[in-house]
Amino acid sequence: MKDNFPAYGERRVPLPPPRQTPHDELSPAGAAVPAGATATMAPATATARASASGSATATVPAPATDRQPASTAGTSQAGPRGHAKRRGTGRDGKAEAADAKAKPRDAFFDNAKYLAIVLVAMGHSWEPLRDGSRTAAALYITVYAFHMPAFIIISGYFSRSFDMRKDRLQRLITGVAVPYILFEVAYTLFKRWADDDPGYPISLLDPWYLTWFLAALFIWRLTTPLWKIVRWPVPLALAIAVLASVSPDIGDDLDLQRVLQFLPFFVIGLSLRPEHFKLVRRRKARILAVPVFAAALVFAYWAAPRMNAAWFYHRDAAQELAAPWWSGAVMTLAMFGCSLVLVACFFAWIPGRTMWCTALGAGTLYGYLLHGFLAKGSRFWNWYDADWMQTPWGAVLLTLIAGTVITLLCTPPVQRIFRFAMEPKMTWAFKKDPVGMARGRN
Repeated sequence: MKDNFPAYGERRVPLPPPRQTPHDELSPAGAAVPAGATATMAPATATARASASGSATATVPAPATDRQPASTAGTSQAGPRGHAKRRGTGRDGKAEAADAKAKPRDAFFDNAKYLAIVLVAMGHSWEPLRDGSRTAAALYITVYAFHMPAFIIISGYFSRSFDMRKDRLQRLITGVAVPYILFEVAYTLFKRWADDDPGYPISLLDPWYLTWFLAALFIWRLTTPLWKIVRWPVPLALAIAVLASVSPDIGDDLDLQRVLQFLPFFVIGLSLRPEHFKLVRRRKARILAVPVFAAALVFAYWAAPRMNAAWFYHRDAAQELAAPWWSGAVMTLAMFGCSLVLVACFFAWIPGRTMWCTALGAGTLYGYLLHGFLAKGSRFWNWYDADWMQTPWGAVLLTLIAGTVITLLCTPPVQRIFRFAMEPKMTWAFKKDPVGMARGRN
């Protein structure tokens, strides 16, 4: 997105930064406007955008705030005739509401997030079937090679404008740190009850099951300003991942192995631009994606009985997987390349238009965290001991059930019920901004 140059020779006034909703960590659409909604802008903002790009709306968020000093963000905007107009940022949050209305959600990313979260749920449903079904094991390996990298790349892409500005830090706390704490406690209490393990400890340093992603995202997001200033961010992040894969002494605190081994995908997301996504969505890319996915499934079918699937979790060093240390570097580089290719193939087939499932992309964090109770409960309560689940038709039915359940957990009614945990406002927890209060009174 280009900077706005007002008419009549006035000084350049930067556009206000896009607002990022708290739940956009797994659902990073970059705006609070529902999918498919028409953005409504104030005349001043519309004129400013029209003069910059010839259009009053934007569909893909661009990191315009990367070039905008935090001290000036949200304090002024171009008026209808180019004159700088003061803009209040007081307690009523009117400035943030205007930013939110300025950018609609992008249907492509919401569709991608929804389909990826469906694959997450299906992969969890296949996990107990791997020992008795080589096909289930092959599907499991293939999906695990790209579904979390895809999520992480999207999260990095929508973290490009992150800095240490007060409002962004507040959203990081309320949208990532607080849900991490609440669900870490909730999962622990659930395990105590469902697994009949009353002594299982509550530990915020040892993420249990799905909460590792929130801990990792918190760390990745905080390091975003650092990756913006280094010359070769992706090679550096990849080198860190390789070193982590041969370092068994890192330990389990905050699942740092996963934080470091998945780091290159987040940094790639920071480095991407809208035109990069357009490249993989061309007709030629869609055609090539079909044989690539077919080859991946064939290879996974061959590798299923020969390969330790724990490599795809990125949570252990090579030595912890009973492999020589040097294999950690080889596997990290090889799997990084394979994951990138499969992520590109996945994006190639994501529809860019608004569909029935597009709005569900805004609720992927809800589906991600809530379906974990069912996924783990099915193991604790021995649901997979039923004979019908071990048949091919049983596996197909189980796959459909997993897709249906995760879809329901992403719907708006579920979001309204659990918003207190996923998107708490918590205005009481933060200091008032005296500058913003003064402006709001003017």
